[in-house]
Amino acid sequence: MAMQDAPAAPPLERRVLDALPNTVYSVDLEGRITSVNATWGDFARANGAPQIAAEDAVIGRVIWEAASDPAARAQMIAAMDELRAGRSGLVSWEFPCSSPEVERMLLMQVSPIRDGHSLTGFVFSTVDITPSHRSREALIDAGIALSRTIALERVFHEAAHQLRRVVPGDGLAIAMVGGDPAAPRLAFMQGFDGEAGEAIEERLHPRWQDVIEHAQPAVFAVARGVLELHVPMTSSGGSSGAITVRSSRLVGAERVDEALRVIATIAAQTAAAVERAALVRRVEQKRRLEAVGEVSAGVAHELRNPLFGISSAAQLLRFRAKDDPVVEKNVGRILREVERLNRMVTSLLEFGRPAPARFTTGDPDAVWDDVLEGERGRLEARGLRFDRTRATPAARVAFDPEQLAQVFVNVLVNAVDAAPEHSVLTLASEQLSMGWRCRLHNGGPPVPPENLGRVFEVFFSTKPGGTGIGLALCQRIVEEHGGTIALESDAGSGTTLTITLPAAP
Repeated sequence: MAMQDAPAAPPLERRVLDALPNTVYSVDLEGRITSVNATWGDFARANGAPQIAAEDAVIGRVIWEAASDPAARAQMIAAMDELRAGRSGLVSWEFPCSSPEVERMLLMQVSPIRDGHSLTGFVFSTVDITPSHRSREALIDAGIALSRTIALERVFHEAAHQLRRVVPGDGLAIAMVGGDPAAPRLAFMQGFDGEAGEAIEERLHPRWQDVIEHAQPAVFAVARGVLELHVPMTSSGGSSGAITVRSSRLVGAERVDEALRVIATIAAQTAAAVERAALVRRVEQKRRLEAVGEVSAGVAHELRNPLFGISSAAQLLRFRAKDDPVVEKNVGRILREVERLNRMVTSLLEFGRPAPARFTTGDPDAVWDDVLEGERGRLEARGLRFDRTRATPAARVAFDPEQLAQVFVNVLVNAVDAAPEHSVLTLASEQLSMGWRCRLHNGGPPVPPENLGRVFEVFFSTKPGGTGIGLALCQRIVEEHGGTIALESDAGSGTTLTITLPAAP
Protein backbone atom coordinates (compact mmCIF):
# COMPACT_ATOMS: atom_id res chain seq x y z
CA MET A 1 0.00 0.00 0.00
CA ALA A 2 1.48 3.32 -1.08
CA MET A 3 2.07 5.86 1.65
CA GLN A 4 0.46 9.27 1.20
CA ASP A 5 2.62 12.35 1.45
CA ALA A 6 1.98 14.63 4.43
CA PRO A 7 0.21 17.88 3.48
CA ALA A 8 2.63 20.63 2.61
CA ALA A 9 3.21 23.20 5.35
CA PRO A 10 1.84 26.68 4.65
CA PRO A 11 4.39 29.24 3.48
CA LEU A 12 6.35 31.06 6.19
CA GLU A 13 4.57 34.34 5.44
CA ARG A 14 1.17 32.72 6.05
CA ARG A 15 2.34 31.07 9.27
CA VAL A 16 3.55 34.44 10.54
CA LEU A 17 0.22 36.10 9.68
CA ASP A 18 -1.76 33.32 11.35
CA ALA A 19 0.29 33.75 14.53
CA LEU A 20 -0.71 37.40 14.87
CA PRO A 21 -3.44 38.15 17.46
CA ASN A 22 -4.98 40.83 15.24
CA THR A 23 -7.04 40.26 12.09
CA VAL A 24 -5.10 40.85 8.86
CA TYR A 25 -6.48 40.67 5.32
CA SER A 26 -5.25 41.91 1.95
CA VAL A 27 -7.18 43.29 -1.03
CA ASP A 28 -6.31 44.11 -4.63
CA LEU A 29 -6.60 47.55 -6.20
CA GLU A 30 -10.31 47.03 -6.79
CA GLY A 31 -10.89 46.20 -3.14
CA ARG A 32 -11.43 42.43 -3.64
CA ILE A 33 -10.19 40.34 -0.72
CA THR A 34 -7.23 38.18 -1.74
CA SER A 35 -6.22 36.61 1.61
CA VAL A 36 -7.13 36.55 5.29
CA ASN A 37 -5.28 35.23 8.32
CA ALA A 38 -6.50 32.69 10.87
CA THR A 39 -8.32 35.18 13.11
CA TRP A 40 -10.66 36.30 10.31
CA GLY A 41 -13.37 33.78 11.25
CA ASP A 42 -13.62 35.00 14.85
CA PHE A 43 -13.59 38.60 13.63
CA ALA A 44 -16.43 38.00 11.15
CA ARG A 45 -18.60 36.16 13.69
CA ALA A 46 -18.00 38.84 16.35
CA ASN A 47 -19.12 41.49 13.86
CA GLY A 48 -22.38 39.72 13.04
CA ALA A 49 -21.28 38.23 9.69
CA PRO A 50 -20.97 34.45 10.25
CA GLN A 51 -21.81 33.80 6.58
CA ILE A 52 -18.34 35.04 5.56
CA ALA A 53 -16.41 33.52 8.46
CA ALA A 54 -14.91 30.78 6.27
CA GLU A 55 -11.93 31.83 4.17
CA ASP A 56 -13.33 30.43 0.90
CA ALA A 57 -16.56 32.38 1.50
CA VAL A 58 -14.82 35.74 1.60
CA ILE A 59 -12.00 35.46 -0.96
CA GLY A 60 -12.90 37.49 -4.03
CA ARG A 61 -15.54 39.60 -2.30
CA VAL A 62 -15.20 43.38 -2.34
CA ILE A 63 -14.23 44.47 1.14
CA TRP A 64 -16.80 47.22 1.54
CA GLU A 65 -19.56 44.80 0.55
CA ALA A 66 -18.54 42.76 3.60
CA ALA A 67 -18.96 45.85 5.78
CA SER A 68 -22.56 46.37 6.84
CA ASP A 69 -22.05 49.94 8.08
CA PRO A 70 -22.19 52.63 5.31
CA ALA A 71 -19.82 54.86 7.29
CA ALA A 72 -17.28 52.02 7.49
CA ARG A 73 -17.51 51.49 3.71
CA ALA A 74 -16.91 55.19 3.08
CA GLN A 75 -13.93 55.17 5.44
CA MET A 76 -12.35 52.16 3.67
CA ILE A 77 -12.76 53.71 0.22
CA ALA A 78 -11.34 57.03 1.44
CA ALA A 79 -8.34 55.25 3.01
CA MET A 80 -7.53 53.39 -0.22
CA ASP A 81 -7.85 56.62 -2.24
CA GLU A 82 -5.47 58.35 0.22
CA LEU A 83 -2.86 55.60 -0.17
CA ARG A 84 -3.36 55.32 -3.94
CA ALA A 85 -2.64 59.05 -4.27
CA GLY A 86 0.53 58.67 -2.21
CA ARG A 87 -0.53 61.29 0.31
CA SER A 88 0.16 58.95 3.23
CA GLY A 89 1.95 55.71 4.01
CA LEU A 90 -0.56 54.54 6.62
CA VAL A 91 -4.19 55.39 7.36
CA SER A 92 -5.79 54.44 10.67
CA TRP A 93 -9.01 55.11 12.56
CA GLU A 94 -10.98 53.80 15.50
CA PHE A 95 -14.50 52.42 15.26
CA PRO A 96 -16.97 50.76 17.66
CA CYS A 97 -17.93 47.15 17.17
CA SER A 98 -20.72 46.00 19.46
CA SER A 99 -22.73 42.85 19.93
CA PRO A 100 -25.52 42.05 22.41
CA GLU A 101 -22.90 40.52 24.70
CA VAL A 102 -20.07 43.03 24.61
CA GLU A 103 -19.09 46.51 23.48
CA ARG A 104 -15.70 46.78 21.80
CA MET A 105 -13.54 49.44 20.19
CA LEU A 106 -11.33 48.46 17.26
CA LEU A 107 -8.41 50.14 15.52
CA MET A 108 -8.24 49.77 11.72
CA GLN A 109 -4.92 50.34 9.95
CA VAL A 110 -4.49 50.30 6.16
CA SER A 111 -1.12 50.24 4.38
CA PRO A 112 -0.13 49.81 0.70
CA ILE A 113 1.32 46.66 -0.94
CA ARG A 114 3.98 47.44 -3.52
CA ASP A 115 5.80 45.35 -6.09
CA GLY A 116 8.85 47.48 -6.63
CA HIS A 117 7.43 50.92 -7.39
CA SER A 118 4.02 49.65 -8.45
CA LEU A 119 1.04 49.63 -6.10
CA THR A 120 -0.61 46.19 -6.21
CA GLY A 121 -3.02 46.21 -3.28
CA PHE A 122 -3.66 47.06 0.35
CA VAL A 123 -3.33 45.37 3.74
CA PHE A 124 -6.04 45.91 6.35
CA SER A 125 -5.20 45.18 9.99
CA THR A 126 -7.79 45.28 12.79
CA VAL A 127 -6.76 45.40 16.47
CA ASP A 128 -9.04 45.22 19.51
CA ILE A 129 -8.18 48.32 21.60
CA THR A 130 -11.13 48.06 23.99
CA PRO A 131 -9.04 48.01 27.22
CA SER A 132 -6.94 51.05 26.29
CA HIS A 133 -10.04 52.86 24.97
CA ARG A 134 -11.86 52.26 28.25
CA SER A 135 -8.78 53.43 30.12
CA ARG A 136 -8.65 56.61 28.07
CA GLU A 137 -12.35 57.29 28.62
CA ALA A 138 -12.05 56.62 32.35
CA LEU A 139 -9.06 58.92 32.66
CA ILE A 140 -10.92 61.71 30.86
CA ASP A 141 -13.99 61.20 33.06
CA ALA A 142 -11.86 60.99 36.19
CA GLY A 143 -10.01 64.16 35.23
CA ILE A 144 -13.30 66.02 34.73
CA ALA A 145 -14.90 64.68 37.92
CA LEU A 146 -11.86 65.15 40.15
CA SER A 147 -11.06 68.60 38.76
CA ARG A 148 -14.20 69.92 40.40
CA THR A 149 -14.00 71.16 43.95
CA ILE A 150 -15.70 68.37 45.88
CA ALA A 151 -15.72 67.18 49.47
CA LEU A 152 -12.86 64.93 50.54
CA GLU A 153 -15.05 61.86 51.06
CA ARG A 154 -16.46 62.27 47.54
CA VAL A 155 -12.93 62.36 46.11
CA PHE A 156 -12.26 58.80 47.29
CA HIS A 157 -15.60 57.47 46.01
CA GLU A 158 -15.08 59.10 42.59
CA ALA A 159 -11.54 57.73 42.28
CA ALA A 160 -12.78 54.24 43.22
CA HIS A 161 -15.61 54.46 40.67
CA GLN A 162 -13.27 55.37 37.81
CA LEU A 163 -10.72 52.70 38.77
CA ARG A 164 -13.38 49.99 38.83
CA ARG A 165 -14.30 50.87 35.24
CA VAL A 166 -10.92 49.94 33.82
CA VAL A 167 -8.95 47.86 36.32
CA PRO A 168 -10.54 44.51 37.18
CA GLY A 169 -9.98 44.53 40.92
CA ASP A 170 -11.02 42.49 43.95
CA GLY A 171 -10.05 45.17 46.45
CA LEU A 172 -9.17 48.86 46.60
CA ALA A 173 -7.52 50.82 49.41
CA ILE A 174 -6.50 54.48 49.62
CA ALA A 175 -4.04 55.63 52.28
CA MET A 176 -3.37 59.24 53.30
CA VAL A 177 -0.27 60.54 55.05
CA GLY A 178 -1.74 63.62 56.73
CA GLY A 179 1.12 65.63 58.16
CA ASP A 180 3.50 62.67 58.42
CA PRO A 181 4.74 60.97 55.20
CA ALA A 182 6.16 58.11 57.27
CA ALA A 183 2.77 57.26 58.79
CA PRO A 184 0.18 56.60 56.05
CA ARG A 185 -3.27 55.72 57.40
CA LEU A 186 -6.13 53.89 55.70
CA ALA A 187 -8.69 56.45 54.51
CA PHE A 188 -10.91 54.39 52.16
CA MET A 189 -11.36 50.73 51.24
CA GLN A 190 -13.60 48.45 49.20
CA GLY A 191 -13.55 44.68 48.70
CA PHE A 192 -10.63 42.59 50.01
CA ASP A 193 -13.01 39.67 50.69
CA GLY A 194 -14.23 41.13 53.95
CA GLU A 195 -10.75 41.61 55.42
CA ALA A 196 -10.94 44.08 58.32
CA GLY A 197 -9.64 47.61 57.81
CA GLU A 198 -7.22 47.31 60.76
CA ALA A 199 -5.70 44.14 59.29
CA ILE A 200 -5.38 45.73 55.83
CA GLU A 201 -3.70 48.82 57.27
CA GLU A 202 -1.23 46.75 59.29
CA ARG A 203 -0.41 44.49 56.33
CA LEU A 204 -0.10 47.23 53.70
CA HIS A 205 1.57 49.88 55.86
CA PRO A 206 5.17 48.88 54.86
CA ARG A 207 4.17 48.80 51.17
CA TRP A 208 2.65 52.27 51.37
CA GLN A 209 5.70 53.64 53.17
CA ASP A 210 7.98 52.23 50.48
CA VAL A 211 6.10 53.56 47.43
CA ILE A 212 5.59 56.96 49.08
CA GLU A 213 9.24 57.28 50.08
CA HIS A 214 10.57 56.27 46.65
CA ALA A 215 7.68 57.79 44.63
CA GLN A 216 7.60 54.62 42.50
CA PRO A 217 4.84 52.02 41.98
CA ALA A 218 5.32 48.43 43.13
CA VAL A 219 3.65 45.11 42.28
CA PHE A 220 3.53 42.11 44.63
CA ALA A 221 2.12 38.61 44.14
CA VAL A 222 0.14 37.90 47.32
CA ALA A 223 -1.29 34.53 46.23
CA ARG A 224 -1.34 32.33 43.16
CA GLY A 225 -2.64 34.53 40.34
CA VAL A 226 -3.41 37.43 42.72
CA LEU A 227 -1.50 40.70 42.45
CA GLU A 228 -1.49 43.86 44.54
CA LEU A 229 -0.52 47.05 42.73
CA HIS A 230 0.67 49.95 44.92
CA VAL A 231 0.96 53.43 43.39
CA PRO A 232 1.94 56.68 45.18
CA MET A 233 -0.37 59.70 45.12
CA THR A 234 1.77 62.72 44.25
CA SER A 235 0.97 66.30 43.34
CA SER A 236 2.71 69.67 43.34
CA GLY A 237 2.59 69.58 47.14
CA GLY A 238 4.48 66.28 47.34
CA SER A 239 3.30 62.81 48.34
CA SER A 240 -0.13 62.70 49.93
CA GLY A 241 -0.76 58.95 50.05
CA ALA A 242 -0.99 55.75 48.04
CA ILE A 243 -3.55 53.66 46.15
CA THR A 244 -3.59 49.86 46.32
CA VAL A 245 -5.55 47.68 43.87
CA ARG A 246 -5.81 43.93 44.41
CA SER A 247 -6.69 41.84 41.35
CA SER A 248 -6.85 38.21 40.30
CA ARG A 249 -7.72 39.11 36.69
CA LEU A 250 -4.62 40.86 35.41
CA VAL A 251 -2.96 38.31 33.14
CA GLY A 252 0.23 39.22 31.32
CA ALA A 253 2.84 41.93 31.74
CA GLU A 254 1.12 44.24 29.23
CA ARG A 255 -2.13 44.29 31.20
CA VAL A 256 -0.25 44.91 34.45
CA ASP A 257 1.69 47.79 32.86
CA GLU A 258 -1.54 49.26 31.45
CA ALA A 259 -3.20 48.98 34.87
CA LEU A 260 -0.24 50.71 36.54
CA ARG A 261 -0.41 53.58 34.04
CA VAL A 262 -4.13 54.04 34.65
CA ILE A 263 -3.80 53.85 38.44
CA ALA A 264 -0.86 56.28 38.39
CA THR A 265 -2.85 58.84 36.37
CA ILE A 266 -5.94 58.55 38.57
CA ALA A 267 -3.71 58.64 41.67
CA ALA A 268 -2.22 61.96 40.52
CA GLN A 269 -5.70 63.33 39.79
CA THR A 270 -6.88 62.13 43.22
CA ALA A 271 -3.90 63.76 44.96
CA ALA A 272 -4.67 67.08 43.26
CA ALA A 273 -8.35 66.76 44.21
CA VAL A 274 -7.43 66.01 47.83
CA GLU A 275 -5.18 69.07 47.82
CA ARG A 276 -8.01 71.25 46.49
CA ALA A 277 -10.52 69.83 48.98
CA ALA A 278 -8.11 70.45 51.87
CA LEU A 279 -7.46 74.01 50.66
CA VAL A 280 -11.19 74.74 50.47
CA ARG A 281 -11.67 73.27 53.93
CA ARG A 282 -8.84 75.39 55.34
CA VAL A 283 -10.24 78.54 53.75
CA GLU A 284 -13.71 77.82 55.12
CA GLN A 285 -12.27 77.04 58.54
CA LYS A 286 -10.20 80.22 58.50
CA ARG A 287 -13.26 82.32 57.67
CA ARG A 288 -15.24 80.61 60.40
CA LEU A 289 -12.45 81.11 62.93
CA GLU A 290 -12.09 84.75 61.97
CA ALA A 291 -15.82 85.29 62.48
CA VAL A 292 -15.73 83.48 65.83
CA GLY A 293 -12.60 85.40 66.74
CA GLU A 294 -14.21 88.77 66.11
CA VAL A 295 -17.19 87.87 68.29
CA SER A 296 -14.91 86.41 70.97
CA ALA A 297 -12.71 89.50 71.05
CA GLY A 298 -15.75 91.74 71.37
CA VAL A 299 -17.19 89.66 74.22
CA ALA A 300 -13.80 89.55 75.97
CA HIS A 301 -13.43 93.31 75.73
CA GLU A 302 -16.87 93.83 77.26
CA LEU A 303 -16.12 91.37 80.09
CA ARG A 304 -12.77 92.82 81.12
CA ASN A 305 -14.10 96.03 82.73
CA PRO A 306 -16.82 94.32 84.84
CA LEU A 307 -14.30 91.71 85.98
CA PHE A 308 -11.93 94.45 87.08
CA GLY A 309 -14.78 96.03 89.07
CA ILE A 310 -15.71 92.71 90.72
CA SER A 311 -12.09 92.04 91.64
CA SER A 312 -11.65 95.53 93.14
CA ALA A 313 -14.85 95.24 95.18
CA ALA A 314 -13.83 91.81 96.48
CA GLN A 315 -10.39 93.09 97.48
CA LEU A 316 -12.01 96.01 99.34
CA LEU A 317 -14.44 93.66 101.10
CA ARG A 318 -11.54 91.42 102.16
CA PHE A 319 -9.71 94.44 103.63
CA ARG A 320 -12.72 95.65 105.63
CA ALA A 321 -13.81 92.25 106.91
CA LYS A 322 -10.45 90.59 107.28
CA ASP A 323 -11.33 89.12 110.66
CA ASP A 324 -14.46 87.35 109.40
CA PRO A 325 -13.53 83.79 108.23
CA VAL A 326 -16.79 83.32 106.31
CA VAL A 327 -16.24 86.52 104.34
CA GLU A 328 -12.60 85.59 103.75
CA LYS A 329 -13.61 82.18 102.40
CA ASN A 330 -16.19 83.59 99.99
CA VAL A 331 -14.00 86.48 98.89
CA GLY A 332 -11.27 83.98 98.08
CA ARG A 333 -13.73 82.01 95.96
CA ILE A 334 -14.79 85.19 94.14
CA LEU A 335 -11.20 86.15 93.38
CA ARG A 336 -10.35 82.67 92.11
CA GLU A 337 -13.32 82.74 89.73
CA VAL A 338 -12.39 86.24 88.59
CA GLU A 339 -8.87 85.00 87.86
CA ARG A 340 -10.26 82.05 85.90
CA LEU A 341 -12.50 84.37 83.88
CA ASN A 342 -9.57 86.71 83.28
CA ARG A 343 -7.58 83.82 81.84
CA MET A 344 -10.52 82.99 79.59
CA VAL A 345 -10.79 86.63 78.50
CA THR A 346 -7.07 86.68 77.69
CA SER A 347 -7.47 83.49 75.64
CA LEU A 348 -10.44 84.96 73.80
CA LEU A 349 -8.48 88.10 72.95
CA GLU A 350 -5.46 86.09 71.79
CA PHE A 351 -7.67 83.94 69.62
CA GLY A 352 -9.83 86.76 68.29
CA ARG A 353 -7.08 89.29 67.59
CA PRO A 354 -3.78 87.45 67.29
CA ALA A 355 -0.63 89.51 67.09
CA PRO A 356 1.14 89.38 63.71
CA ALA A 357 3.89 86.77 63.61
CA ARG A 358 7.49 87.97 63.73
CA PHE A 359 9.44 85.24 62.02
CA THR A 360 13.03 84.37 62.69
CA THR A 361 15.07 81.39 61.54
CA GLY A 362 16.25 78.96 64.16
CA ASP A 363 15.95 75.58 65.84
CA PRO A 364 12.46 74.82 67.25
CA ASP A 365 14.05 72.41 69.73
CA ALA A 366 15.61 75.46 71.40
CA VAL A 367 12.07 76.75 72.03
CA TRP A 368 11.22 73.41 73.60
CA ASP A 369 14.27 73.79 75.87
CA ASP A 370 12.91 77.06 77.27
CA VAL A 371 9.37 75.70 77.65
CA LEU A 372 10.50 72.56 79.48
CA GLU A 373 12.66 74.60 81.84
CA GLY A 374 9.74 76.91 82.60
CA GLU A 375 7.33 74.00 83.19
CA ARG A 376 9.71 71.87 85.26
CA GLY A 377 7.70 72.50 88.43
CA ARG A 378 4.48 71.25 86.81
CA LEU A 379 6.19 68.01 85.78
CA GLU A 380 7.78 67.45 89.19
CA ALA A 381 4.49 68.12 91.00
CA ARG A 382 2.97 65.06 89.32
CA GLY A 383 6.10 62.93 89.50
CA LEU A 384 6.43 62.73 85.71
CA ARG A 385 9.64 61.68 84.01
CA PHE A 386 10.53 63.16 80.65
CA ASP A 387 12.18 61.21 77.82
CA ARG A 388 13.59 63.65 75.25
CA THR A 389 15.11 63.04 71.82
CA ARG A 390 16.35 66.04 69.84
CA ALA A 391 16.60 66.37 66.07
CA THR A 392 20.15 65.73 64.85
CA PRO A 393 21.43 67.79 63.15
CA ALA A 394 19.46 70.79 64.38
CA ALA A 395 16.66 71.88 62.06
CA ARG A 396 16.38 75.34 60.50
CA VAL A 397 12.79 76.56 60.58
CA ALA A 398 11.18 79.99 60.23
CA PHE A 399 8.97 80.69 63.27
CA ASP A 400 7.80 83.30 65.76
CA PRO A 401 9.48 82.29 69.07
CA GLU A 402 6.69 83.65 71.29
CA GLN A 403 3.87 82.08 69.30
CA LEU A 404 5.65 78.74 69.00
CA ALA A 405 6.36 78.74 72.74
CA GLN A 406 2.65 79.39 73.31
CA VAL A 407 1.83 76.29 71.25
CA PHE A 408 4.38 74.12 73.06
CA VAL A 409 3.21 75.25 76.52
CA ASN A 410 -0.40 74.53 75.62
CA VAL A 411 0.20 71.02 74.29
CA LEU A 412 2.60 70.21 77.14
CA VAL A 413 0.05 71.27 79.79
CA ASN A 414 -2.58 69.07 78.11
CA ALA A 415 -0.17 66.11 78.05
CA VAL A 416 0.80 66.61 81.72
CA ASP A 417 -2.85 66.80 82.78
CA ALA A 418 -3.70 63.63 80.82
CA ALA A 419 -0.69 61.53 81.87
CA PRO A 420 -0.96 59.22 84.90
CA GLU A 421 1.12 60.31 87.88
CA HIS A 422 4.70 58.97 87.97
CA SER A 423 4.49 57.98 84.28
CA VAL A 424 6.76 58.95 81.38
CA LEU A 425 6.16 61.69 78.82
CA THR A 426 8.04 61.25 75.54
CA LEU A 427 9.10 64.08 73.25
CA ALA A 428 10.87 63.05 70.04
CA SER A 429 12.00 65.58 67.44
CA GLU A 430 13.52 64.80 64.06
CA GLN A 431 14.62 66.60 60.96
CA LEU A 432 12.76 65.74 57.76
CA SER A 433 13.63 66.45 54.16
CA MET A 434 10.75 68.93 54.14
CA GLY A 435 11.36 70.42 57.60
CA TRP A 436 10.99 69.41 61.25
CA ARG A 437 8.63 67.23 63.24
CA CYS A 438 8.05 66.60 66.94
CA ARG A 439 5.85 64.03 68.67
CA LEU A 440 4.65 64.44 72.24
CA HIS A 441 3.31 61.21 73.73
CA ASN A 442 1.53 60.44 76.99
CA GLY A 443 0.21 57.12 78.22
CA GLY A 444 -3.02 58.45 79.70
CA PRO A 445 -6.58 57.40 78.86
CA PRO A 446 -7.33 57.62 75.13
CA VAL A 447 -9.40 60.41 73.63
CA PRO A 448 -12.81 58.89 72.75
CA PRO A 449 -13.17 58.35 68.98
CA GLU A 450 -16.23 60.60 68.85
CA ASN A 451 -14.15 63.46 70.32
CA LEU A 452 -10.94 62.90 68.36
CA GLY A 453 -12.19 64.77 65.30
CA ARG A 454 -13.33 67.75 67.39
CA VAL A 455 -10.32 68.47 69.60
CA PHE A 456 -9.26 71.45 67.45
CA GLU A 457 -12.74 72.99 67.34
CA VAL A 458 -13.18 76.33 69.07
CA PHE A 459 -14.91 76.06 72.48
CA PHE A 460 -14.83 72.25 72.44
CA SER A 461 -13.36 70.86 75.65
CA THR A 462 -13.89 67.83 77.89
CA LYS A 463 -11.53 69.13 80.59
CA PRO A 464 -13.27 70.50 83.70
CA GLY A 465 -12.93 74.28 83.58
CA GLY A 466 -11.46 74.16 80.05
CA THR A 467 -12.25 76.96 77.61
CA GLY A 468 -11.87 74.95 74.40
CA ILE A 469 -9.65 77.67 72.96
CA GLY A 470 -6.14 76.33 73.57
CA LEU A 471 -5.86 73.67 70.85
CA ALA A 472 -7.84 75.78 68.36
CA LEU A 473 -5.34 78.59 68.91
CA CYS A 474 -2.45 76.11 68.54
CA GLN A 475 -3.84 74.92 65.22
CA ARG A 476 -4.21 78.47 63.96
CA ILE A 477 -0.62 79.37 64.90
CA VAL A 478 0.87 76.18 63.44
CA GLU A 479 -1.04 76.52 60.17
CA GLU A 480 -0.02 80.19 59.88
CA HIS A 481 3.55 78.88 60.14
CA GLY A 482 2.81 76.57 57.18
CA GLY A 483 2.81 73.46 59.36
CA THR A 484 0.39 70.81 60.56
CA ILE A 485 -0.82 69.61 63.95
CA ALA A 486 -2.56 66.27 64.49
CA LEU A 487 -3.68 64.08 67.38
CA GLU A 488 -3.76 60.27 67.44
CA SER A 489 -5.13 58.27 70.34
CA ASP A 490 -6.01 54.67 71.15
CA ALA A 491 -6.33 52.51 74.23
CA GLY A 492 -3.26 50.44 73.43
CA SER A 493 -0.64 53.14 73.02
CA GLY A 494 -2.01 56.34 74.56
CA THR A 495 -2.13 59.74 72.88
CA THR A 496 0.41 61.31 70.53
CA LEU A 497 0.34 64.90 69.30
CA THR A 498 2.41 65.57 66.17
CA ILE A 499 3.55 68.99 64.95
CA THR A 500 5.37 69.52 61.66
CA LEU A 501 6.93 72.75 60.43
CA PRO A 502 8.41 73.40 56.98
CA ALA A 503 12.11 74.00 56.52
CA ALA A 504 13.26 77.59 56.23
CA PRO A 505 13.66 78.74 52.61
